[in-house]
Amino acid sequence: MKFLTILLTVSLLNIFGRSADHSLIHDQPHLYVSQFENVLGTSMELKISAISETDADIAKNTVMHEISRMTKILSAYDPNSEFSSWFKTYGQPVHISKELFEVLDLFDQWKVRTSGALDASAEVVSKLWKQAAKQQRIPTDEELANAVAEIKHSHWKLDAATQTATHLSHAPLMLNTFVKSYIIKEATNAAMKAGKLNGIVVNIGGDIVIAGDNNETVNISDPKADAENETPIDQVMISNKAIATSGNYRRGEMINGHWYSHIVDPRTGQPADNIISATVIASNATDAGALATAFNVMTPSESIKLAATIQGAEYLIITKDGEKIASPGWSSLETKLPFKKDEKNKNGQKNDFELIVNFEINLQQAGGPVKRPYIAIWVEDENHSAVHTISVWHGSNRYINELKSWYLKYRGLYTTDNNFSGSVSSATRSAGKYSVKWDGKDDKGEFVKPGKYIIKIEASREHGTYQLMRQEIVCDETPKKIDLAGNVEIASASLDYRKKTSNN
Repeated sequence: MKFLTILLTVSLLNIFGRSADHSLIHDQPHLYVSQFENVLGTSMELKISAISETDADIAKNTVMHEISRMTKILSAYDPNSEFSSWFKTYGQPVHISKELFEVLDLFDQWKVRTSGALDASAEVVSKLWKQAAKQQRIPTDEELANAVAEIKHSHWKLDAATQTATHLSHAPLMLNTFVKSYIIKEATNAAMKAGKLNGIVVNIGGDIVIAGDNNETVNISDPKADAENETPIDQVMISNKAIATSGNYRRGEMINGHWYSHIVDPRTGQPADNIISATVIASNATDAGALATAFNVMTPSESIKLAATIQGAEYLIITKDGEKIASPGWSSLETKLPFKKDEKNKNGQKNDFELIVNFEINLQQAGGPVKRPYIAIWVEDENHSAVHTISVWHGSNRYINELKSWYLKYRGLYTTDNNFSGSVSSATRSAGKYSVKWDGKDDKGEFVKPGKYIIKIEASREHGTYQLMRQEIVCDETPKKIDLAGNVEIASASLDYRKKTSNN
């Protein structure tokens, strides 16, 4: 009997011991990564740290729901949004939602704080430049003067007591600048309340909010780079903060061979071109978004003075001449960049050519947000041996084998794509359009010999479609461009083999 009691006790201890160990394993948070296109007109990445996939899904669904809800309130592109409906009114007080009232009030505040550099009616000037660009001409002085005069009018009047807004003008209005950051903040807060999260990172088009127990590495895109996997201009580590980057290097108008920024100065009617990138880190997301945009319009001295009014705000401003202007506390957030540019082999050999892979994710059937497929782009030699992984987008590591062709070549050789292991803060891109670069090196960092190579672009969806594109290209001293036929996942792709740009 005593032996049976001891045996039963040992067995129970083993059972509960294993249960306790099992519980400890499952009580550790896991990282769940989701990537989307066509969210607020751009791309979105969610990084959710949670104990279970169920908690992560609750948070993800909450983020998506909140973004949809806010879009129905604030979008100027949706004719049925609350803002669009209010815009159609004139001269009468209209009761509006708390969110719309708060955003209009913030525009009033930032218009004063920036001495007019931020203004929702800057759309007057933006439309003028877009129309002139279609005619390949510069707006006349008279047109610019009329646009600036129209901007100076009062466009609405708010009454906090009744939460009403009275529309006062017929000028086109666009709720841009900090509104994306505002929506990200609201979505992040809702997710943190809804789920049992360790932390969350919401990145929409390069504007990022980091909440919870996270220390997030953020790469800041080089405004002079033309590929996603280029060496970032800087890297910071932040937690429980927002970061926003604004710049003129992704959107604008080309008129007679000259590039004009989409960011305009409402005070002059001219495109802002002295600053090519401004990144701001702040505790409040709308502060970060507003300052980043304003810094592209204002002079550096005006920007420095304005930033001093926001406690804890840090910034990095880059002028068109390449000068970097950083806040006093910026360096305390910087980390050592893990990337090094080395244009020569150990034996001194140099390669003056590079390959740009352009591709566009198929969004034709997307009426709204769509999950991005996993994508791998890599180089093989003419014997089909692995040469170099250009870039891999696979979300969480547990799904990496969904890219089965690439995974067959690279399992055991590849750890992570350094340029995508952290978050990326950049000027807002158009949804689905990307470029990545191969500098002509193999995975050991040595330049390859001239000859025939195979470029592969693989796109895969979990439990969905699978596509693989292959294209041979001769890498020699002759520039060449090759267009690739699209498929259900990659609408179009092209290879641009060229002399290296001066940015390298």
